[in-house]
Amino acid sequence: MGWEIRMSNSRGVPYYFNADTKESSWDTPEGLNQDEVKGLPGAHYLEGSGGKPKQVRASHLLVKHSGSRRPSSWKEPNITRSKEEAIEILRGYQQQIGNDAKVFGELAAQHSDCGSHSSNGDLGLFGAGQMQKPFEEAAFALDVGQISDVVSTDSGVHLIMRTA
Repeated sequence: MGWEIRMSNSRGVPYYFNADTKESSWDTPEGLNQDEVKGLPGAHYLEGSGGKPKQVRASHLLVKHSGSRRPSSWKEPNITRSKEEAIEILRGYQQQIGNDAKVFGELAAQHSDCGSHSSNGDLGLFGAGQMQKPFEEAAFALDVGQISDVVSTDSGVHLIMRTA
């Protein structure tokens, strides 16, 4: 059989891939019924019940503070700012961004305290239970292209943009 379900990096949607033949398809391969599809490796990429995605893709801009789980980053070895100062910094970025995904990525690349800064804040695909709860809830609540308000987690304060 050889079929599995993978997620397209370019489109952000699942597709079928046959590891034996290297064939790929956006549509369910002939000869597979729904029960067989549900049993394929990667079936978790398919939409869940109620149209809610099993995974989302998001980018973020993180500003850490002295109360963060690890108050250091690639650009600052010892972060001493308060949470309130971190939120103020993030609000300034929020004003610059508006709803512009390009500006979001540029600011994340320059200023995010996360290692994802090197990919404009892109965290890739993630599902339930893979991120801290407040981050996960915010990301899953966004529509594609939408940017969150300030979200606070143990890592610091974030702006989150859902990308798929």
